[in-house]
Amino acid sequence: MAEAYIVEAVRTPVGRRGGGLGGVHPADLGAHALKALVDRCGVDPAAVEDVVFGCLDAVGPQAGDIARTSWLAAGLPEEVPGVTVDRQCGSSQQAVHFAAQAVLSGTQDLVVAGGVQNMTQIPIAFASRRAAEPLGLTGGPFTGSEGWRARYGNLPVDQFHGAELIAAKWRIGRREQEEFALRSHRRAVRAIDEGRFAREIVPLGDMTADEGPRRDTSPEKMAALRPVVEGGTVTAACSSQISDGAAALLIASERAVREHGLTPRARVHHLSARGEDPIRMLSAPIPATAYALKKSGMSLDGIDLVEINEAFAPVVLAWLKETGADPDRVNVNGGAIALGHPLGATGVRLMTTLLHELERTGGRFGLQTMCEGGGQANVTIIERM
Repeated sequence: MAEAYIVEAVRTPVGRRGGGLGGVHPADLGAHALKALVDRCGVDPAAVEDVVFGCLDAVGPQAGDIARTSWLAAGLPEEVPGVTVDRQCGSSQQAVHFAAQAVLSGTQDLVVAGGVQNMTQIPIAFASRRAAEPLGLTGGPFTGSEGWRARYGNLPVDQFHGAELIAAKWRIGRREQEEFALRSHRRAVRAIDEGRFAREIVPLGDMTADEGPRRDTSPEKMAALRPVVEGGTVTAACSSQISDGAAALLIASERAVREHGLTPRARVHHLSARGEDPIRMLSAPIPATAYALKKSGMSLDGIDLVEINEAFAPVVLAWLKETGADPDRVNVNGGAIALGHPLGATGVRLMTTLLHELERTGGRFGLQTMCEGGGQANVTIIERM
């Protein structure tokens, strides 16, 4: 049976909106991760057969196939192509799936998967608004679709209402959310202080660490914030941070490992994606996890570490309640509430952190999942070598 191995995984620090990475061109952000990846692997970059990158809001400096642009901006061989993927917040996790599937199929042997996003320069959903305005179009991507309206009516379709629907369905109050958010910051600060991210982060300029974690946050500060949705429970403190960053990893076949003298660090044990209610939108990791465990013949008892994207606190809290997972194995170094969520890069950022933490702790299996626009979720299970 063919195998897909993860050989190396790196990331930039994650910058706050308007922070240390805000002025960096997205192609240069992606290029920084790619160049570091190739340097660390020691592989001939001309042997790479494709570069698959995740990126949302592909407009302005993120337009024109940022995967290809980033590779060329890194000074890497022109003969290597690139393709950009948009599965919303799960874009770079899907990039990993496409790369691994290419290797597992036997059609390719060396594929780079990664992602990049500069949310300082290109705010969320900016691309759809910018493209629509010159055409005289208004509203979101569903506005005007008769088929959508017939199926879902005129219900609001956005992540904030989705988070509130999850909080209501699973009875997750504001205090529980804020306690979770505080824990995320404390775990992230501990990870930074203990040097847990040092090996995975490739410093960029003066930035050597993630900018998001707040050492001075407190229950009192969180309690003073107003809900994002009027009458709701979710505040900015319980939401992922708008961020900038990039990440990349190399996936190789057994033949590539042998021919290039590479050392596998993990293998892709399982990959899948599922969908559910697009109005609630953010709860798909629950059925997607159940599907992945059933298909792989595993249980959460056999999973050593979990990374689930902290888009909003209710997303993770509802997942924990439904799965019964041990919170001490989930997002042990904090998550997007503290570390930030550069949309197109987060999938590979999570996998990079998951791989390094499995190695640090000696764990064997890691599971990664994240909610995505349209009510979708990817699940990847990796096995440390």
